[in-house]
Amino acid sequence: MSGDGSQPRDTMAERSEDPTWKHELLLNANRWLVTVGLMGFVAVGLLVVSQLSPVSLLALMDEKEPVHTLFQALVTALITGVTLVVTINSLVLSQELGAVEDQRERLEGALEFRETVESSIDAPISPPEPSSFVQAIIAASEERAHDFREAVSDGHDEEFEERVDDFVDNLTTHADSIRDDLEDAQFGTYDVVKAALDYNYSWKIFRARRIENAHADSFTDETREAYDQLLESLKLFGLAREHFKTLYFQWELINLSRAMMYVAVPALVVTTSMLLFFDADAVSGTVLGIDAVVWIVVLASTVAVAPFLLLIAFVLRIATMAKRTLAIGPFILRDSSRGEEIDWE
Repeated sequence: MSGDGSQPRDTMAERSEDPTWKHELLLNANRWLVTVGLMGFVAVGLLVVSQLSPVSLLALMDEKEPVHTLFQALVTALITGVTLVVTINSLVLSQELGAVEDQRERLEGALEFRETVESSIDAPISPPEPSSFVQAIIAASEERAHDFREAVSDGHDEEFEERVDDFVDNLTTHADSIRDDLEDAQFGTYDVVKAALDYNYSWKIFRARRIENAHADSFTDETREAYDQLLESLKLFGLAREHFKTLYFQWELINLSRAMMYVAVPALVVTTSMLLFFDADAVSGTVLGIDAVVWIVVLASTVAVAPFLLLIAFVLRIATMAKRTLAIGPFILRDSSRGEEIDWE
């Protein structure tokens, strides 16, 4: 890479050290499917434990009341959980509320940012849809990269030209790929944020600054102007990505709140029914070699913990995204090869 360090892969999945299945589970998979998978894991786990336990559930029920105690605790947990969800939802929505002056500042800030982007992408009006907006900024960075290469090609420093050619080729190839991913993406789905996260602008800023640091003497006024415009477009992409990531987090938390409320009602019905109407003496026989009463308790327990498993599924994605995008700008919070050492003196 001409002394600029090893080039990261084009997607976040490829850059991650996690295995593919783990990345799919944490980020790409549908959250409802992840929840169903977790429910299956819980159910199978309980069935396996019931068979490995030296004491059967029926024997325990003759001496104690484990089922009654379990579902009594689950009812309490469900009611507390719903209350917590309402609180989370209120906190998220409270950010959208405020006095007129607060709303004015938000509006003016958004309009000012859009005007800055419009100036950068040479467009009279920036696209209103998040996917098109991000596409426009990426296209602008690609165009500015070509301008930077043209400005450099007028010089006589071959090493400088080679490093810029390599940098621009990588940037434009990656930009084309991301723009294709954004083509049919709709905000509210993970697709828009995923494509934005795949575009590793922090590394591109780092490489551009490395080139400028190593060949500052070769920069003409035209080269400097093209370089500044390229850097500005990458910075604007970083701001846009953080903005849409924040909106997506709010969107997901609201979806989580609604989903948990939907799931909590049948879970509460099941747990309450087990407390009021379940009689182990009325259940007999076996299913697949396992006592029928065990099947009933296991399935009811799985439904009862479904809201908690749904919470896990959503938080896994949000927390993973937050961890992988903690830094803004040319900070790379993962192992990478910088290539040559920089003389900081």
